[in-house]
Amino acid sequence: MSSHLHSVLREQVLEAAAHGRTLRPHGSGSKDFLAQTLSGTPLDMRGAQGVIAYEPSELFITAHAGTRLAEVEALLAAHNQMLAFEPPHFGPHATLGGALAAGLSGPRRISAGSLRDFVLGVTLMDGQGRVLRFGGQVMKNVAGFDVSRLIAGSFGTLGLILEVTLKVLPRPPAEQTRVLALDEAHALSALREWGAQPLPLSATLWHDGRLAVRLSGAEPALAAAVRIVGGEPLAADEAAALWQSVREQRHPFFSGDAPLWRVALPPMAPALALEGRPLVEWNGMQRWLRSDIDADALRHAVRALGGHATLFRGGRAVDRALGVFEPLSPEVMAVHRRLKQAFDPSGVFSPGRLYAEL
Repeated sequence: MSSHLHSVLREQVLEAAAHGRTLRPHGSGSKDFLAQTLSGTPLDMRGAQGVIAYEPSELFITAHAGTRLAEVEALLAAHNQMLAFEPPHFGPHATLGGALAAGLSGPRRISAGSLRDFVLGVTLMDGQGRVLRFGGQVMKNVAGFDVSRLIAGSFGTLGLILEVTLKVLPRPPAEQTRVLALDEAHALSALREWGAQPLPLSATLWHDGRLAVRLSGAEPALAAAVRIVGGEPLAADEAAALWQSVREQRHPFFSGDAPLWRVALPPMAPALALEGRPLVEWNGMQRWLRSDIDADALRHAVRALGGHATLFRGGRAVDRALGVFEPLSPEVMAVHRRLKQAFDPSGVFSPGRLYAEL
């Protein structure tokens, strides 16, 4: 990013801090529906785009935050590599900075890990106009590493993301999707059993009596896994369309007006005995629920199973006013307050996007 653009951004940040105004880092707007309140003057972060450094042999890529995700993924695909956490775009112009700020991961999360696990370094402008660099370009460079990972899922509340360095991985040599007819309880049981074995599962999806299992790896490993998993093969083009529809929430399940809840649960949790339409991912650790159920009742039931719930889309005004994220304990909220004070003492960036108190 040019020093001129840094200066322009710094001026806007310092002016906002001096006059008690607020700013909201903004890319394509593809994820504006997420989290809590959108507040502050939009600050377009697409002034600098493009890849800064890419070393296929070193498995990392560094790019300006305004770079389109599609551009990054196309470059990696040309070298038979990928962003293994499969970040959802939710729009054709989604940016790298927006993906990091949202912190979302796609179907391959169960085998590859989350977006946060792949963040090697971040360059950030804080609420005092300072350019801060955390992490590096290799995993062993641990100086500030935890801070760079902390930016994942911060929704622009801690500063302006300027540059991002991510670890990349080779694409698997082969993939196959198997489909089985199972009810939810039997699907969860099978997933728990398979999850305890060294099987090359890279994505799972249960919906409406149908369990889809994606296997990724070398051909011999896939052949051995197929003998255990069973089911019927899904044609490659149909499988690609299925996993893309889940990643981008274009699957028929995600259509409609009922509130969409994202529920995180431990792998041993049973089927949710709650009113609504469910969809299960990540070997049962991520459940989606289309339901008009009362937010307190849902969260109470989910907590009893050791999980937490987020109101992902829609919902009644009263539920959103109470908070789309799981309420934090006073101790955890105190940590968040200290982080906000350290990075953004004047409260310039995206107030209320995560919690009303921030």
